Amino acid sequence: MKQTIKEISDAGSKNSLHREYGAFHNVAFILRRMMDYDKMLIVLLVLGIVCQPFMQYFWTFLPKFILDMVTGDGNREELLWLMIIFTVIQLIFTMLVTYRNCGIEWRFLGARIRTILDLNRKTMKIDFEHLENPDIMDCFQKAQNSCTNSNNGVEGLMHDTARFVESFAITVVGVCILSSMNIWIVLLMLGIASLNFLVVNHTNKMAKAKVWDPLASWWRKRQYMQAVTTNFDAAKDIRMFDLSGWLLQKYRDLNRIRYEAQRTNAILWFWTSVASNVFWFASQIFVYAWLVYLMFNHRLTIGNFTLYLASAATLFEYVSTLLNGISSILARSREVDDFRSFLDFDGGDISQKGKALPKLEKYEFVFENVSFKYPKAECYALRNLNLTIKAGERLAVVGLNGAGKSTMIKLLLRLYQPTEGRIMINGTDIMEYDRDSYYEAFAPVFQQVELFAFPMEENVSMKEPERTDRKWAKECLEAAGLEKKIQELPNGTKTELLKIIYDDGIDLSGGEKQKLALARALYKDGAVVVLDEPTAALDALAEARLYEDFDKLIGGKTAVYISHRLSSTRFCDKVAMFADGEMVEYGTHAELMEKAGAYAEMFHIQAQYYIENVNNTEGGAAVHEEK
Repeated sequence: MKQTIKEISDAGSKNSLHREYGAFHNVAFILRRMMDYDKMLIVLLVLGIVCQPFMQYFWTFLPKFILDMVTGDGNREELLWLMIIFTVIQLIFTMLVTYRNCGIEWRFLGARIRTILDLNRKTMKIDFEHLENPDIMDCFQKAQNSCTNSNNGVEGLMHDTARFVESFAITVVGVCILSSMNIWIVLLMLGIASLNFLVVNHTNKMAKAKVWDPLASWWRKRQYMQAVTTNFDAAKDIRMFDLSGWLLQKYRDLNRIRYEAQRTNAILWFWTSVASNVFWFASQIFVYAWLVYLMFNHRLTIGNFTLYLASAATLFEYVSTLLNGISSILARSREVDDFRSFLDFDGGDISQKGKALPKLEKYEFVFENVSFKYPKAECYALRNLNLTIKAGERLAVVGLNGAGKSTMIKLLLRLYQPTEGRIMINGTDIMEYDRDSYYEAFAPVFQQVELFAFPMEENVSMKEPERTDRKWAKECLEAAGLEKKIQELPNGTKTELLKIIYDDGIDLSGGEKQKLALARALYKDGAVVVLDEPTAALDALAEARLYEDFDKLIGGKTAVYISHRLSSTRFCDKVAMFADGEMVEYGTHAELMEKAGAYAEMFHIQAQYYIENVNNTEGGAAVHEEK
């Protein structure tokens, strides 16, 4: 369904995670970040406050002195010395300002990059279930937008703060100069500039609320469309099913929202620019009129006329810059609100500091009336689960796709938290333990195997090079069935995977990825092994053989095997059958077959399918031999 920018705006404004910290607190937050990154930033900031006013007004005094000397009693020698002194002073301050400008820009960038790292760290630490919550991901997208360039958000507030304090110093000096002429003219200019500020600030606020905030979900959708249309994994489907036209149309529909937002923004700023130009013109008329009046009444020398005229132009420019700087700071502050809202959001990375899970060889898990519902979902993905996984037991979790198997595993792994009920480990609620220490107890293998642009051995250890036991990583890879593959590689287990960072990196086939994932589980050597359908790409017989071989490798550990096929059930101690989000049957393979329920029916259907496949293969071979 197509959405307009207004519909997205109404939805975006309801995000309960957004907090407003205020411009003062955000500027203080940014200054602390600048000091934490490099204290030299504050030194350069002070240098700008001292040098910039001097640079702006210094040359407005030179014409005054020259004209006063020419029309007065000055001589050429005095004029020459005046020019030399002015030139030397100008050169010194120019060098200082150049040093400040060159030194501050790259430090601002460094501070922003560190901020991005904090954002990425936060994203990788929050509870997994939050990554499926649209409100939280919109909040993350806005936080990410506040760090994407040097003009907006975090770094934008750094620049605007620096410009503001420098403009403030320039304004103070200008007010002092022009007050000697007429304080009412100064107040009039300040009033006109204040009106301009109010208009610009109102436009900034309106643009953020009505244009940029609502586009948070648009950016996420655009990134997805960009990834789909350029991702190598999707390239085959796009070509074979002729999806290019359909995808381009979706892209066009999405871009219409962005176009409408940009058009709205342009209209807002057009009328703001018109108002600003009118205010500037009015201020110049008043200043010129007053100076001409004083000249005609012989109350102002030619030298002072040039001084006040140049100073007035500089003052109005920097009063406007100062007040617009406030508006800009407020706008950037609202973007920093987005960043801090996500950073301060407690997604399990702040409050989840429980006691350390004791390191034991075996653990027992008990699900007590556990139910789970995804955020904003109407139906439960899992309902009223009561299940005990005994220490050292092999449990097969089976059922069709969408039955609730993976949800149950994510709850066991504490990637999700139960909506109702609780999960106990050795008699204690798992939520009482520190999350990271709880994760250490598990060696999981997921259906979607992610490869990282690291060497193969580090893809197994999932640790830094200095913490990787290369010998153990190689043994795990060989045990998982990749011995022949390693021998084929020129650098063995040191071979880089993927071609993202290194051009000579390699990719692995689907089956090889799954074996590497099994090697990861062996390397981690967790007390509880969980296999969440990692062999979905294999046929049932190959899956059964792999499960049985892997089961021998893990020894007496507690193990949970998940599959929608039943090839892993016969060697397991217990079988849990799921359907429609509920555990419908539980027992040994023999007990469930004797019960002749849903499990037995599914087993017979799958067994008959494999028998027919084998017979057809053998029959085809016999016909071929007769020919």
